[in-house]
Amino acid sequence: MSNLQGRVALVTGSGRGIGQAIARKLAAHGAHVVVNDLDPEPAAETVELIEKAGGQAIAVAGSVTDPDFAERFVDTAVSAFDGLDIIVNNAGYTWDAVIQKTSDEQWSAILDVHLTAPFRLLRAAQPVIKRFAERDRAAGTTHHRKVVNVSSISGLAGNPGQANYSAAKAGVVGLTKTLAKEWGRYAVNVNAVAYGVIRTRLTDPAGPGSIDVDGRQLVVGLNPGIAAALDRSIPLGRAGTVEEAAGAAYLLCTPEADYITGEVLLCAGGYSF
Repeated sequence: MSNLQGRVALVTGSGRGIGQAIARKLAAHGAHVVVNDLDPEPAAETVELIEKAGGQAIAVAGSVTDPDFAERFVDTAVSAFDGLDIIVNNAGYTWDAVIQKTSDEQWSAILDVHLTAPFRLLRAAQPVIKRFAERDRAAGTTHHRKVVNVSSISGLAGNPGQANYSAAKAGVVGLTKTLAKEWGRYAVNVNAVAYGVIRTRLTDPAGPGSIDVDGRQLVVGLNPGIAAALDRSIPLGRAGTVEEAAGAAYLLCTPEADYITGEVLLCAGGYSF
């Protein structure tokens, strides 16, 4: 099935985890994908996986928080594939602490990657989307474009130790609902996916690990006991896979979702708050 045939998709943070699964899912359904990761090697790996499966992709490495990233990412889509149809704001990480131990640096870093970076990317995309929408209108056609912003159940209900992350992900919901109202005239559907516990390196129950972000070594992973308790709280009895997470984002990119906009899809295995 190729219901996204020829669509051009931008997916931030798609060198690993959920982002890579989203990029591969969109490509499997016909989209040309512009891949991004902080590091060149994971981005190149995703491109290679897509191309080996018969798809088309190109990589743009670099931090989504860099001031020139958004324009560079959008320009690559237009120059490489002559289009811009899908934007998935997925890049991010966690840097947790209770509020009295959260530094200004911690607060700003998480707000920057989860909220400011999507804002900048959507702002940079607006002139391009407007131009393509006007071209469609002149041709007498309607072509729905899609934005999927990744939020979290933490942004909907809060989570102890995640004041920065929860605030950023709540902001993503506000950004989504506002852009749905602003961009309806361009036939753009703007929605969010709020994930529950999805098994990635950030939630790995094998024990604490670390990731390198701009020279900072940040602790990630879940205590096995906490991971088991979380699994018991989920009606489906387990954390989600990255492929299942990608499925939720993909649904909002399909033509079947052309009359859905301004919504938040909870992908959490039935977990409620």
